[in-house]
Amino acid sequence: MEKLQVVMIGGGTGTHTVLKGLKQYQKQIDITAIVTMADDGGSTGRLRDEFGFLPVGDVRMALAALARDIDSQEELLRELFLYRFAKGKGLSGHNFGNLLLVALTDILGSEEEAIIAAAKVLGVTGRVVPVTTKKVELVAAYENGSVLTSEHDIDEPPDGRDRGRIVDLTVQPAVAINQKAELAILNADLIVIGPGDLFTSVLANCVVPGVADALRQASAPMVYVSNLMTKLGQTDGMGVAEHVGEIVRYIKRRPDYTLANTSDFPENILERYAEDGEYPVALNCLDNCGKVIATDLVAKEEVITKAGDSLKRSLIRHDSRILARELMNILSRNTSRDR
Repeated sequence: MEKLQVVMIGGGTGTHTVLKGLKQYQKQIDITAIVTMADDGGSTGRLRDEFGFLPVGDVRMALAALARDIDSQEELLRELFLYRFAKGKGLSGHNFGNLLLVALTDILGSEEEAIIAAAKVLGVTGRVVPVTTKKVELVAAYENGSVLTSEHDIDEPPDGRDRGRIVDLTVQPAVAINQKAELAILNADLIVIGPGDLFTSVLANCVVPGVADALRQASAPMVYVSNLMTKLGQTDGMGVAEHVGEIVRYIKRRPDYTLANTSDFPENILERYAEDGEYPVALNCLDNCGKVIATDLVAKEEVITKAGDSLKRSLIRHDSRILARELMNILSRNTSRDR
């Protein structure tokens, strides 16, 4: 039987989580991960500035999620790809996978060829596709009139977070969607966006010229996986309905399905988030969310920050197995109906 085409759009740990779950269904589906090229923080940002190549961090996370890990040697190779140096002058904070991708780009002369080569080394089944093959910067305009240019600064503003809501998100220069990404979207049987920071991971892809057009033209059902917590400086006070509202505003298409969390969180975790002004995303969907699937989506394992990582990371994450199961159920219902 011909495999069904599942396209994942996003970046960072959210994309990694979804792909890690979907990988278990690769006898039934082909997976294409379309990842943002706006990342300019941490190890990725340093390498982007020093070498002038496309950012590699989101590519690395997606490749690692889809890497073959059947035996101990393959698992060790996947862990090596994710390894972050915690010491060493010039090396501290860098990720081995990032360095490998930069080296392969330098050898092969192309970021896309480097991704293909790394995928072969890792035994990846599926594809990881940059949303654009050109360098871009993310630009956010706020309701107080201020503007920030840089994905990292939008994610962690350098001089306070009292600008109010982001009213306009764009990329500069006005690049075009990668043709491989466009074809994947148009030929998909299921499109998944999120989870991940709404503006710097999810919409960072959607504002690349051509992406929203492709999503509107695509016949596949589109699923939005809602975040678990709000993000200070991006989604303060926003519930699931407001998250979806922003997606609709930029894409001009409503998700057919929204996956939202219903489980509670440990009080100690909530207190730590509250110190930063971040809270659980309220399940307040109305008509704009499509069909809402609300269930316990939280992983039970504790998130441990790796030594050498200078970026702020989430303390709780989605359960990859539950997400994959719900997505496959949606895919099955829609393909059965089509037949």
